[in-house]
Parts: sequence; structure tokens; C-alpha cells
Amino acid sequence: MVELKNSQDIYIIVQKNNFATSMSLPRKTKKPFLFIGLGNPGANYANTYHNAGFLFADHLSDVSGQVSNVAIIKSSTFMNASGEFVKKALKKHGLKPENLVLVHDDSDIELGNYKLSFGRNSAGHKGAGSAIKSLGTKNFWRLRIGIRPKITNYPPALLRPPASNREASRVGNAKRAGKFQIPRRAKAEEFVLKKISTADKKTLEAVFEKIVASI
Repeated sequence: MVELKNSQDIYIIVQKNNFATSMSLPRKTKKPFLFIGLGNPGANYANTYHNAGFLFADHLSDVSGQVSNVAIIKSSTFMNASGEFVKKALKKHGLKPENLVLVHDDSDIELGNYKLSFGRNSAGHKGAGSAIKSLGTKNFWRLRIGIRPKITNYPPALLRPPASNREASRVGNAKRAGKFQIPRRAKAEEFVLKKISTADKKTLEAVFEKIVASI
């Protein structure tokens, strides 16, 4: 492993055999896949759900001996302005967008899950949108780490009483409205910048391990 550090970013390069994975990434490539973890720099944003991309990059670098033909980078810019960093990183490594795996949080995917996609629109994610704009294409890989609270973990502020007896019956609880509460869909801004709880950190680590095992 070769580790290169400077004031702006950290490069951890691992190049061994061909990159093999069950994540639907191409099994044989002449050039490495460049994983770029997105997040926001600074202590105020450390260990927040929005920085799941940073956390995965840290995890992947810690277990770099288990993967091959991979380059791992943590963006040094704020999430919403990630595009230029991504563009320069690809140029630095002599890679095309199809060798890029952009790693970021996804507030629409429940915590404990992840999705790998290629050629998708940003779906409102500002970091992905910035990368698409700067690269002039959406034809790259995105590893989306779920951070949406699980239904069973919703705090009281995100619960509401059923709107009707019919709704109460539909969810399989007491038929009289007001006897229980139903989670309302949380807005992303209500949880993405919060510090990750100890329990959720363990869930994310389990997800990271599952992803690495498939690489």
C-alpha cells in the first residue's frame, strides 16, 4: 500500500489483482476503480449521518489489504461543491468516469441498507449533482449508504396519531384513532446533520463490512 498525504486530501492507493466483486462492478479492469467518499470537512460535521461517505472511505482504507485494484479518496471540499474535486481526482489518476465509484449517504434508503447504481440522476443529492455537473455525465458508479432512521427507531417528534379509524385498522393496531402513533416520514434535514448514535454506528459498520466482503 502507498499512502500519500498533503494539506488538501488523503490518497490511499491499493493496486494488486483485478477488481472482483458481487456488486455488479466490472470484474476485470485494466485500471483501478476510484472510490471517492463524500462528506463535509470540519469538526462540526464529523460523525454525522451526512458524512457516511467519509466513514466508508475510512473503513475501506483500514481494511485495504482485503481489496484489490482500488484507489480510495476522501473529498476535501464541502458536499455541495464536490464536483470539481471529483473531476480533478479522476484527471490525477488518469481515469474516466466509468472507473469512478462515488460514495455518499442516501436519506431515502433505510439505515442498514445500501445500493450500488450506475448512470442515475442525482435524485436531489447535492454532492452527486455537483459531480454530474462538473463531469458533464452521469455515467459513473454511486455507492449509496442508507441513513434514514428505521421505523422502530423514530423519536417522538416524528410520530403522529393515525388520521382515521381506517388508517389505524390498516396498520394492524387498535381500531380507535389516537390509541397509538404512526411514524411520519422524516425530512432529510431533520436527521442528516445529527451525530450518529452508538447503535447506528454499529449498524453502519456492519454495512461497510458487508460491502467490503463483496469487493
